[in-house]
Amino acid sequence: MTVVTRFAPSPTGFLHIGGARTALFNWLYARHCGGKFLLRIEDTDRKRSTQEAVDAIIDGMKWLGLDWDGDAISQYARAARHREVAEQLLGAGMAYKCYATPDELTSMREQAKAEGRPMRYDGRWRDRDPKDAPGGVDPVVRLKAAQDGQTVIRDLIQGDVTVDNAQLDDMVLLRADGTPTYMLAVVVDDHDMEVTHVVRGDDHLTNTFRQLQIYTAMGWDRPIFAHMPLLHGADGAKLSKRHGALGVEAYRDMGFLPEALCNYLLRLGWGHGDDEIISRRQAIEWFDLKDVGRAATRFDMAKLTSLNAHYIRTADDQRLSDLALRTIAAQSAKPAGPKAQERILSGMPGLKERAKTIVELAESALFYAFDRPIEKNEKALKLLEPQSRAALGKLLEILKVLPQWREEDLEQAVKGFAEAEELKLGKIAQPLRAALSGSNVSPGIFEVMRVLGREETLGRIDDAVNGL
Repeated sequence: MTVVTRFAPSPTGFLHIGGARTALFNWLYARHCGGKFLLRIEDTDRKRSTQEAVDAIIDGMKWLGLDWDGDAISQYARAARHREVAEQLLGAGMAYKCYATPDELTSMREQAKAEGRPMRYDGRWRDRDPKDAPGGVDPVVRLKAAQDGQTVIRDLIQGDVTVDNAQLDDMVLLRADGTPTYMLAVVVDDHDMEVTHVVRGDDHLTNTFRQLQIYTAMGWDRPIFAHMPLLHGADGAKLSKRHGALGVEAYRDMGFLPEALCNYLLRLGWGHGDDEIISRRQAIEWFDLKDVGRAATRFDMAKLTSLNAHYIRTADDQRLSDLALRTIAAQSAKPAGPKAQERILSGMPGLKERAKTIVELAESALFYAFDRPIEKNEKALKLLEPQSRAALGKLLEILKVLPQWREEDLEQAVKGFAEAEELKLGKIAQPLRAALSGSNVSPGIFEVMRVLGREETLGRIDDAVNGL
């Protein structure tokens, strides 16, 4: 059997972080088994579905590196096929037309509420002669679901889950205007796309019991189901807007790397021993649905940020430089200097050691991106008091005649100056850092001097000495 999984988001907004984890698990299982991973856009809700949301989902999937096989499929475009199946069920006596009026349905709903039970259609048109149909009422088409016995889901994650069929009502397949419902469309699409494993959130368990009735009525083989626990916030409640960012693009904008986010999502509900850092290759090799836990998992921003810092430290310098420059360009009103790219790339080994996100990385690289005179923060200005500027003026004269502009030569010159002036190294190194970076924190100061180069370094020191 060729394993076929699918991710089927509704395009009513961004790619939800929980949806991203569902997509990742489907993608990994398909790749682990050498099978196929399909993408279906469930856009049957025409009022809420937008092209902008479709684009956001596609963009998010591509950013995460979750490629799919074949073209993305629109569920709405398959409406004729969904209706065809409903007509087949009608012809086989497995479905029927229901003429219950809106008032009748409201009465059923109110009675169920008064009795403290879920609303279930009472089947009043299940065996009734259509000749009794009232005038002016367009019927819906309902499935003639089993009323006796039980339905069992043999779930790869949840184990066997059973429901009495008496708890299931005759669900609507086609609305009064002839449009297919989500419940029908999902089953028909999964069957036609030859999906072998339906991996989705455990909030779909109730839907699965009802959808299995359609598989049975059509005589189709049912797929294997695996219902994943939902993501929760730090407080244990279902992840929602009040817990912070929900969309994948928000994490990208906050400066998280896709491999860090995927690694973190992978560890939410699945594990491989004590391994925390798991490469894409290892994830494909190790991932199996039987190792997904049943318990809900909590999304921890601090752990994600820590993991992201690791991936930044090990990432390619050129890639990080490009990301930092892109972030700087998006956030700064003025263009970067002509040597920005060269300096940031050269200084990346020192910059990335301290950064937890790409946003932090870009902020720490600002003093490399712009030419003098540079802006200085309050802490830097405090370091550049008159006595410190006077010392920098003396150091400037020594640096001007330094034969070699290498880190070891710069370190020797600055340390030698501090000793000659009977200063602790920090008394000159910190004002020097403020003059060159505009801040009280930066990579190693001698590395900074090398990256900036002789001309820019001397110019910045001169600016600081003269109070610019």
